[in-house]
Formats: sequence, C-alpha cells, structure tokens
Amino acid sequence: MNRQFERYLQITLVLLDLLVLNSIFFICQIIFKTHLLTNIANAYFNFWVVSNIFWIAPSFILRTYAGKIILSFEYFTRRTIQVYTLWMILVLFYLFFSFEVNISRLFIISIITSFGFGLLINRFLYLGIRNYYKKSDHIFKKVLILGYNDTAKKLPKYFEEDGINTQLIAYVEEEGNVHELTHYPVHTGLDNTLQFAKDMNINEIFSTITPEQNKSIYELMFQSEKECIRFKIVPNLSVFITRDVHIEYFGDLPILSLRSEPLDDVGNRIKKRALDIVVSTFVIVFVLSWLIPVLGLLIILESRGPIFFGQLRTGKNKSTFKCLKFRSMKANNKDADLKQATRNDSRVTAIGRFIRKTSLDEFPQFINVFKGEMSLVGPRPHMLKHTTDYSKVVDDYMIRQFLKPGITGWAQINGYRGEITNPEQIKMRVNKDIWYLENWSLWLDVKILFLTVYHVLKGNKNAF
Repeated sequence: MNRQFERYLQITLVLLDLLVLNSIFFICQIIFKTHLLTNIANAYFNFWVVSNIFWIAPSFILRTYAGKIILSFEYFTRRTIQVYTLWMILVLFYLFFSFEVNISRLFIISIITSFGFGLLINRFLYLGIRNYYKKSDHIFKKVLILGYNDTAKKLPKYFEEDGINTQLIAYVEEEGNVHELTHYPVHTGLDNTLQFAKDMNINEIFSTITPEQNKSIYELMFQSEKECIRFKIVPNLSVFITRDVHIEYFGDLPILSLRSEPLDDVGNRIKKRALDIVVSTFVIVFVLSWLIPVLGLLIILESRGPIFFGQLRTGKNKSTFKCLKFRSMKANNKDADLKQATRNDSRVTAIGRFIRKTSLDEFPQFINVFKGEMSLVGPRPHMLKHTTDYSKVVDDYMIRQFLKPGITGWAQINGYRGEITNPEQIKMRVNKDIWYLENWSLWLDVKILFLTVYHVLKGNKNAF
C-alpha cells in the first residue's frame, strides 16, 4: 500500500550515502592536493570508481536498502555496519593487489574514517526523517479495524511491515465479542463507528466483518466515503481455503493460486537464462578447458574408466536428464544409481575424495547449464530413486520440480548439503527450495552464487 513511498525512501537513502562518499573524496582531494600530481591522477580516479562500485554492489546484494530493513533503525544500522566493513576490506584488497603505491596512505585512512562517520551521521539523519514522517499528518494514515477476529489480529503486523506511515488507532467490535486483552484499544459498538472515526480523524477503515455477516456494513461503507474516509473490506478466505494463497488478477477476475512464482513471468525466465549462459560460457571457456585435461589425467591414472560420470536425475517438470560430474568413485559401481555417497565411503577414490571436498566434481554441470538442462541456482537434482522415495515422505516435494535444478541452491548455502540421514533433513531442504521458488529474484541468484564461492573457500563439513 505504501510501496511508492518506500521506493522514494530507498532512493533517498542510496543517494545520501553516495553523496557522503563522493563528497568526502572531493574534500580530501582539495585537502591533499599537493599529493595529486598529474602522473598519478589516474590512480586516484580508479580508486574513486572502485570505492563507489564496492559500496553499491554489496549494498544491493546484501539488501541494505530493502523495505523490511530500512523500516527498522536497528536492522538498518546493523546491516550498514556489515556492508561498511565489507567495503573497507574490499578497498584494502584492491589497493594491495593492484599495487597502488602512489596513493597517499593518509588520504586512504581519511577516506575510510570519514566515510564511516558520514554513514553514522546519515543514519541519525534517517532516524530524524523517519520520526518526522511518523508525526506528519500529510503522510500519516490513521486506521480503524472493524471486528476482532483472527483476520483482524493479523492486520497490525502487516501494517508494520508495509510502511512507517500507518497507525492503528483501535479495533471496533461489540463488547460481548471481545474475550482477551489486546495491544490496541477496543472501541465498543459498531453503530457509532462513523462518529468515532470522525472524532479521531481516521483516514481508512478496514472491515473484517463482511456485508453478508452484518447488513449495516453497506450503509457504513457509503457514509464513510461521504466523509472522505476510505473503506476497505478484508474477506476471510479461510472459510473455504485452509492455507495461505497468492492472489493475482486477469483483468478484473481474481485468480487464487497456492503460491507466488516470479519465474512464471517470461521476462524473469529470460533474465535467469541470460545469467546462466553468460556464467556457464565463461566457466567452460576459461576453466573447464584446462580443468578437464588435468583432472581427467589424474582420474585415469588412479582408476581406469571414464573421466565423467553421468547419472539420470529428475529435472524440471519431472523430466529426466544426465547430470554430469567428474568421476570420483571406482568405475563399474553397481550401486552408483541407487546408493548416495556417505562419509568415508569405500567407493570413493583418493583423487575423488579431494575433488568432492573442494566441489570440483560438480564443475561439468556447467555444461548441463549451458545446454539448458540445469540452472546455476535452483533445487539440487536428485537420483530418480530418491525422487520417488522422498516424494512419499514430503507432501510438497514435487513442487521443487517446477524449477530447473541448480548447481547450487538456497538450501545448500543454508547448511543443507550432503548425505540425508533422516526425514527432517529432506523436509528442511524442500522448505528452502520452495522459499526460493516463491521469492526468486536475479539479485537473490547473484547472492547465492557469491555465498556458494565463500562456503567452498571456507570448507564445508558436509562435503565428502
């Protein structure tokens, strides 16, 4: 309801932070102008460009300016500290590996320190702006909720998540229908709702009581609009639907579905496929071109057999495809398509143990991505037998097959990787996969890819 206002706030905060960073550069260049000789001007210019990129990219990947974060001063400040720390590390890494010895060390320290203080000032400035809008009658909305039921109890939480300019003044309900304490006042008597709304300068009324339940709601609806008070009805769909649903419109027809699917949109699928093609092409040309001969030779020297291991796995919409990996087990293994790898598995070769631990065995799957059988990010593909078995354990298991399987996924970077030893583990993986399906964005894919690289470099105890 307040999305446009939220976007304005996000843009303002982004511009304020960039203004601080670039103003500090400008001021420091004036102060340190004796150091800025013509022959090293390019070094300072590159430093300026890199500093801006290193602030913008992590800020958007870590969603520093996301609506739910900026609406909480505590979360916003905490995330700012995290991104500032990452920015500082990236800047220092750049200076170290680019051998920019001509840039004044005092200049660098001044930029880093001043930017930190500038961000602190910006956050307190944001707090002032936020408090101003909270008290502003021009933007601030006062609302009433008619009825006190399960639907009415959920609304205040959604108001808090939606924006900073909505205040619930009270519930309105008949006295005999309220049997518990609430965080908000309860005004008794539906008959005098309109007068109470005018006395309290109410802007909007949300009714969880439908006209079918109380005929007087029709009259109240019309009279409210005459007083320039918006009236909205919140139907309780749980009467005939017992779970959360996603609502979209075809023209003026409401369509209910069990979940939101961003990748159902053709434009989003094109963006995801473009990322898949660009990254997989880069890896095939610049990594697999030399990795296949090197690892292939080591694999053959230890154990006779093919370099690659291709296994039938379940893909999008229950289709099957041959998932490629560097062979990490002894050839002609009868259990290869039936038994999952376990810790200290006797079938795994010495070189196989190394490439599994470092995830190098997964690199041929970039060929699957290039062919369109897989995506960079998505639910991990399972053996056909496991698909059959797990779908009997988890009711929502097959929903993950709405997507192309991925080399990495939201479940994997959240610790759900490796051997599955109990039903709870597969349930949690499926929950993560469905969350990814319902919340996909291109930035989420980029974030997962970065975190995957981080976890691989750090090492994962479940990789064996």
